[in-house]
Amino acid sequence: MTSQSSHAGHSHGLTADVSVRPSLAEDAATLGAIQVAAWRAAHAAVVPAEVLAGLDPDVFAGAWRAAITTPPTAKHRLLTACAGPEVVGFAALAPAPESNDTGEIVALYVDPEHVREGHGSRLLAACTDILGSTSASLVRTWVLEGDAAREDFLGTAGFEPLGVRRVLEVAGTQVPEAAWAATL
Repeated sequence: MTSQSSHAGHSHGLTADVSVRPSLAEDAATLGAIQVAAWRAAHAAVVPAEVLAGLDPDVFAGAWRAAITTPPTAKHRLLTACAGPEVVGFAALAPAPESNDTGEIVALYVDPEHVREGHGSRLLAACTDILGSTSASLVRTWVLEGDAAREDFLGTAGFEPLGVRRVLEVAGTQVPEAAWAATL
């Protein structure tokens, strides 16, 4: 007997076609658009509105295209989350610049129209799987201060704040970030 009652209100039905795969050059424009949309949705309380309005998806797309086609090292990876054929999120991995045993998730974004559908968790799991197969024993990421949703997401996944801060420059505006990490 098939029941859809547990999926009432969900568009994916009983057999959701979701995946995480290596990013392709043709994903770049969508990745740029997702990054800008995610920033605008998540950081309106921290980043000035004029800065968010000035974010250009094409600039981000160009950077992601270059990261996909000519990564700086073999340890740099870009992953894409899909719902069926639709690209709905992505994550970027790199070695931490100061440590051989730390991998860094430098980006993890899900289209605001697809949050709370498990794509962020799948991306995070794929990142930790990849880093776990390397010499990394720690995974780190940076969170804009005031991004409670990201902090909750990471905390639920076993990440903890490291007590380390840095300042990110976004279009001439300084935005503080805090490091979060988990043991692999």
